[in-house]
Amino acid sequence: MYSAYIICATPRTGSTLLCRLLKSTGRAGDPDSFISRFIPEWAEAWGVPPAESLSQEEFARVYLDAAIKAGKGGTDMFGLRLMRENVADLDRFIDFVHPGLTPGSARFERAFGRLLYIHLSRRDKVGQAISLVKAEQSGLWHVAPDGSEIERLAPPAEPYYDFARLHREVLELEGFDAEWNTWFAEQGIEPHRIVYEDLSADPAGELARLCVALGIEAPDAVDVKPAVAKLADATSREWAQRYRREVASAG
Repeated sequence: MYSAYIICATPRTGSTLLCRLLKSTGRAGDPDSFISRFIPEWAEAWGVPPAESLSQEEFARVYLDAAIKAGKGGTDMFGLRLMRENVADLDRFIDFVHPGLTPGSARFERAFGRLLYIHLSRRDKVGQAISLVKAEQSGLWHVAPDGSEIERLAPPAEPYYDFARLHREVLELEGFDAEWNTWFAEQGIEPHRIVYEDLSADPAGELARLCVALGIEAPDAVDVKPAVAKLADATSREWAQRYRREVASAG
């Protein structure tokens, strides 16, 4: 029986969809990106004193306790969403609280208990890069099935095609996935793997498979109602076609 899990993700792989599906079970915590650039915002929301008012060790201890409580969401299981670029940040954070352990899974299990690692990836890296660039340009990151905005991080702006930027993102996203797989191999971890395309096509089925891996009861398929909708549209498809044409002509 696992007491915790880490969703090992990269941007625009359906991690918000997966987090909300897991929360909806009422048994698998309330996962989110507690180790990220939003640490000050999380700390403020939880009533944790600002980092500058405490020693690094004190802040790490208080913050980690608050994050575990939030990530459990009133259940017995802790959930964390972790982007590849934040692995070292989590390592350093836990080292303040549990020093002297080998970096990586040994530290993570000391902090969170027996862990299931979930590798969330996306086959279509071009589509992933387009989704990321459009979100960054438009400021809109997530919408509900009814089209209402769930998460906006900047004022509305019109997205525009930028081949160089898209190409950089494709290469970086490919690199992040490779780094995750290297890290799993180094740590001796065989993760539970979920692919965005499968999660998007069959959220109830993928959630049920994950619940079995976690050792918890899966909800009935009819009760699984994804709270996040796709943002891909005709513009996304046009960008993908244009990008692939330009890559082909350059090669």
